[in-house]
Amino acid sequence: MGTVPNFISQALADEPIAVFGDGSQSRCFGWVGDVVNALIALTEHPEAVGKVFNIGSEEEVTILELAKRIQRIAGSQSSICRIPYNQAYECGFEDIHRRVPSLDGIRQQLIGYKRPRRWIKC
Repeated sequence: MGTVPNFISQALADEPIAVFGDGSQSRCFGWVGDVVNALIALTEHPEAVGKVFNIGSEEEVTILELAKRIQRIAGSQSSICRIPYNQAYECGFEDIHRRVPSLDGIRQQLIGYKRPRRWIKC
């Protein structure tokens, strides 16, 4: 499972929500409906064939903030526990601290492509 499903499962079960590292690493998450709509739109553009596109959101959120949002939305009594990388992964593991995609390519291909809707309301 991925980060969001894991956090949701833990929150709904009132289990500790496991955040690896200090939680300051950031990611951009997108709503699957927005991704599907973009994929469908790209199939309608023959000039998109063979090209690579980032599809999703540029809305950056830290992993710790994501855990807090899910905890709040679920009405969960879960605690948020931080697990050091050296306890979760093999020696030498390095995480990418910040992942923010460039959506320039899809904006150029799909005129009118706009920032997808917010997937979790604050």
